[in-house]
Amino acid sequence: MSPIVSIALIGDETEVVLDGDEAAIIAELDRIIATLPAGVLITWNGGGFDLPFLRYRADRLGLRLGLELRLDPLIGRRHDPLPGHAGTYRGRWHHHGHVDGYRLFRADVGATLGFSCGLKPLARMVGLPVVEVDRARIHELSEAERRAYVASDARLARALVERRAGWIAAVDQLSSGS
Repeated sequence: MSPIVSIALIGDETEVVLDGDEAAIIAELDRIIATLPAGVLITWNGGGFDLPFLRYRADRLGLRLGLELRLDPLIGRRHDPLPGHAGTYRGRWHHHGHVDGYRLFRADVGATLGFSCGLKPLARMVGLPVVEVDRARIHELSEAERRAYVASDARLARALVERRAGWIAAVDQLSSGS
């Protein structure tokens, strides 16, 4: 699996794009998340891809994270799980809950309208500005272009989830003994 080259974290008073050395990116992300006031991390397909991928990369690099993941076999999937994983996860990171925006929208919008609920198609559908790049040529982007792309995806995920009434009920619940 490819190394992580950029990560964005967007919040009320936080907007950070980390890039460069993979170990440094992951360690700094964990440090920042640990220092933020308790809240909720919003991802798009984070339970199916982002969080287990981050865990895998951190483990390979010998990094300890405050990321807790629990496989939930009851979460349905439209695609095969991340290689080496049996399915989709619920999670929390340090003192932050987690909401997977993809699961939130797929459960009703996708099921009712037959819409894929991909981040960019859904954002376009509701009129949010989308930064598009040719993913096969992402390595050719300038640093500024790559940072804008990564930050845009984080902003879109947050904006879409926060538009949903009652979205807070979708925060992953992990029992302390699981």
